[in-house]
Amino acid sequence: MIFRQLFDTETSTYTYLLADNKSKEAIIIDSVKENVERDLQLIQELGLKLIYTIETHIHADHITGAGDLSLRTGAKRVVPKNSQVECADVVLADGDELKFGDYNIKAIHTPGHTDTCTSYLVDNMVFTGDALFIRGNGRTDFQNGSAEALYESITKKLFTLPDDTFVYPGHDYKGMNLSTIKEEKQFNPRIKIGTTKDEFINTMNTLKLVNPKKIQEAVPANLKCGKETNHAV
Repeated sequence: MIFRQLFDTETSTYTYLLADNKSKEAIIIDSVKENVERDLQLIQELGLKLIYTIETHIHADHITGAGDLSLRTGAKRVVPKNSQVECADVVLADGDELKFGDYNIKAIHTPGHTDTCTSYLVDNMVFTGDALFIRGNGRTDFQNGSAEALYESITKKLFTLPDDTFVYPGHDYKGMNLSTIKEEKQFNPRIKIGTTKDEFINTMNTLKLVNPKKIQEAVPANLKCGKETNHAV
């Protein structure tokens, strides 16, 4: 497999590019509009054919590059079920799968940060979006978020994956880029083995975080696949 972990410094967002070595079919997870040219250059350099742009949820902190990438490459735009994105080409529910080359990507509905959040499992890698971070987790105080739902998503879905599953989050704010399910079950300070639901809910309810700077523009734009622009393919 071809795998690249890319980073947006302004929003601390990870974008993931995965491709099959033989067919060169590729997917990109959680693209950022400002980095579309970077991503297209990498796709071209590696000789890849982008077939899917995939979102873990409707982001509030950055605008997706899915619309622009689709227009430039013909890739289909993929979003979680109930995201209300009219420009989506594919909608994935819990347990649904897509193929790229010889690989499957499986959707795991992990609500809590938002009510549509979905993680994606590819082989021994899980892309958790804003559900589970490295030694942390996503906030639950807007976009129909729920601390109780996130607790269930993490403990009953993500933490039931094999211990050696690599965890690739949607963001990192501490200079970390990779973890495992085993590590998070042992060391995540907010939610680990032994953390009760009440303890987690209390932690989340007392965070008092400020809203993301781009929330007013990002959410409506992402419901339109990033306000698509007319570039030549």
